[in-house]
Amino acid sequence: MTTSLDIHELVAIDVHTHAEVSAEGHPSLPHDLLAASEKYFKAHDHRQPTIPEMAAYYRERRMAAVVFTVDAEHATGHPPIGNEEVAQGCAEHPDTLIPFASVDPWRGRAGARTARRLVEEHGVRGFKFHPSLQGFAPNDRVAYPLYEVIEELGVPALFHTGQTGIGAGVAGGGGIRLKYANPMLVDDVAVDFPELRIILAHPSFPWQDEALAVATHKPHVHIDLSGWSPKYFPPQLVRYANSLLQDKVLFGSDYPVITPDRWLADFAELDIKPEVRPKILKDNAARLLGLVKD
Repeated sequence: MTTSLDIHELVAIDVHTHAEVSAEGHPSLPHDLLAASEKYFKAHDHRQPTIPEMAAYYRERRMAAVVFTVDAEHATGHPPIGNEEVAQGCAEHPDTLIPFASVDPWRGRAGARTARRLVEEHGVRGFKFHPSLQGFAPNDRVAYPLYEVIEELGVPALFHTGQTGIGAGVAGGGGIRLKYANPMLVDDVAVDFPELRIILAHPSFPWQDEALAVATHKPHVHIDLSGWSPKYFPPQLVRYANSLLQDKVLFGSDYPVITPDRWLADFAELDIKPEVRPKILKDNAARLLGLVKD
């Protein structure tokens, strides 16, 4: 095993994977929400790999993976998996894993201090937000101290957008409000923090056109393709990925509920230009994550 990530040896960078269980077996979500997600994705054989198991999985495939969990304790009451544990686990496998963190925006300025420490002391390379699960609108000023620090540190912020399998089918959707996942709310963030690198996660059903508009209009907004099999991508997403947004679209799987094996098999059948495929699979992410120079 090499001691650092060799970008030239990688076939792909998966920018969207989840650490779903801690080393002690603590799950990332309450049981009812996790079960709903598994049912939604028809992940009947779904298991929760540990971080070392994730490293072995991606190393075998000559891929790198961005790994994160979600801190939604304010909205759910469920303690998150520790960001330090995720960062340490990734640090033990630097040839294949890239740590992101998650800080609940409701933690306010204390959360902003935590974000700075995670980057400066623990090597975190970006931050994950799940507005509908965390119960906040991305343009709510409660999150702005956190964005200020993330922008200053020059690392990306990844926002869940669109529908979510978490809470699907549970009474009241498990309390999750889909309206917070509209990409137009992130457009305000891109205006107020013009140097913040932003990733809109997932094909943003039912707001796909909004996501394409924001990514086209704002120079630092990207889109990851996780959470869906490529065979179900909306046609306008494929069209923009092949043209105007070919330098801003990123491979993501949503592992473990969707595996990169399944995603890549379906992506191979998608009508994507040969010269665009390597950009989506690796090159765009390598540049955004600072693994190569612009």
